[in-house]
Amino acid sequence: MNEGMSDATLQLRAAEGQSTGNGGADGQGGGGGLARSSLLMAVGTVVSRATGLIRTVLQAAALGTGLLATTYNTANVVPMSIYTLLIGGALNSVLVPQLVRARVEHADGGRAYEQRLVTLVLSVLAVGTALSVWAAPQIISVYASDTPKTHAAFELTVVFARFLLPQIFFYGLYFILGQVLNARNKFGAMMWTPVLNNVVLITMFGVYLGLLAGPDRIEDITPGQVNLLGLVTTGGIALQGLALIPFVRAAGFRFRPRFDWRGSGLRKSIAAARWTLLFVLANLAAMTVVTRYAGAADRQLPTAGVGYTVYNYTQSIWMLPQSVVTVSVVTALLPRMSRAVAEGRLDDLRGDLSRALRVTGALIVPAAFFFLAFGPQIAQLLFAHGTVDAASAVPAGHMLQAFGLGLVPFSAQYLLLRGFYAFEDTRTPFWMAFWTSAVNIALATACHLLLPVRWAVTGMAAAYAAAYGVGLLLTALRLRRRLSGRLDGRRLCRSYGKLAVAAALAAAAGRFAARACSGVAVPADWTPVLTLAAGGLTMVLLFLGLARVLRIGELRSLPGLR
Repeated sequence: MNEGMSDATLQLRAAEGQSTGNGGADGQGGGGGLARSSLLMAVGTVVSRATGLIRTVLQAAALGTGLLATTYNTANVVPMSIYTLLIGGALNSVLVPQLVRARVEHADGGRAYEQRLVTLVLSVLAVGTALSVWAAPQIISVYASDTPKTHAAFELTVVFARFLLPQIFFYGLYFILGQVLNARNKFGAMMWTPVLNNVVLITMFGVYLGLLAGPDRIEDITPGQVNLLGLVTTGGIALQGLALIPFVRAAGFRFRPRFDWRGSGLRKSIAAARWTLLFVLANLAAMTVVTRYAGAADRQLPTAGVGYTVYNYTQSIWMLPQSVVTVSVVTALLPRMSRAVAEGRLDDLRGDLSRALRVTGALIVPAAFFFLAFGPQIAQLLFAHGTVDAASAVPAGHMLQAFGLGLVPFSAQYLLLRGFYAFEDTRTPFWMAFWTSAVNIALATACHLLLPVRWAVTGMAAAYAAAYGVGLLLTALRLRRRLSGRLDGRRLCRSYGKLAVAAALAAAAGRFAARACSGVAVPADWTPVLTLAAGGLTMVLLFLGLARVLRIGELRSLPGLR
């Protein structure tokens, strides 16, 4: 999947909690099938994220990190946002669980329901895509202002949007066919086909960087370059969706358009998704505000690399540990949690949540401190290539540090929300998202108005992290009340306290080692490699040693929940 859409994608995944659990549990008579599916999904996610990281590096080298890249990235964030608002939230939270149920309860094995659902999704998306392409200027005006001074950037963003908005339809095709496969307990294809999209984009940016003169100003980009970027980017998403067709056919699905929606239960299902749709809307509102503010920073400093593109790139990197851990742990966790709630075993639900938080924390906490300690070195290594010089990569390093520790509450809140989904409660997650987004918008607005342009978006990265800290606190208090006043708080605080102490000391030692190596006489291009390798290795070894001293037993459980 497009790595530039990581934030919206995680919001969509957050909204699909119930479907993940149902899909994972259905038909898996034992733990072995689920374990194999979880492993396959985790490996697919790792490969997808790895190829996505390569794509991001090449994209930064080709387009830079300034205003030109922001016109492309702003247009590229819109299709997933519109897809999610049109039908994505309803599809994943309500319609897919009913698809699973229809396969069990309907006499035809749910075949008619599947055909109606696919017809409905594709029909809505076809109309929505056509209207979105027609209304591209109005849509882009939500994300960027059109003034005489910024007109060239606005117009280029609109041109990119007209190329990229057809992705709406292909995102929907990918998700609905993927969920048809998931309902049949076929998980691999949906996790692996995004790699095809990444390969297409890697090739495109490689060609763009190697054969074309890569401009770093919007005035210098040619129509041919715009056409290449727009057509191939949408082509990659189209390939990602179309590649699932052979797999759904092999799984026994045959598509026949069915418009007999009346009386089929689809209207009731969509109505039941209102809280999930509000959840998505709350998250997208915050993302839209930050996109607009960060784009304004790019327009004021068009070549400094201090705005939306860098925010987008660094957020994608920052989310990598969460993305991998979420797939492997949550997939195994949700079916057990749902069964525990259905059988009234709240102690088991509490235990599963506690263990998941502690196991994931063993990776998430040191990863957060790693970003805090080595943000500048990571940014230099990944972004100081092509059209981006060392000075332009510095803001990216600062943004990684600002996001840094927010990875802990971001991951923990994601897991705790699964507790509400286990109760089939979609209303409470909306209110948690509402307050988290409200705090994010308020803090981002303060950064936009009060901080110098150079530091405003870095402040917004810290605001995002702080907002999830508030969201975690509210979520934990609410879930604690739902679980009869107990959430295994002392054990969790003790485990996270030990992890934080070990990670902080290890990160400090690693940072010292990185600084010590920064003066070693090596070619300039190798300096970030040497410092990051020395600092990272020092941190890892010391963290493992301190974990043993502090008796952090969760490290032994990292391969998965057993």
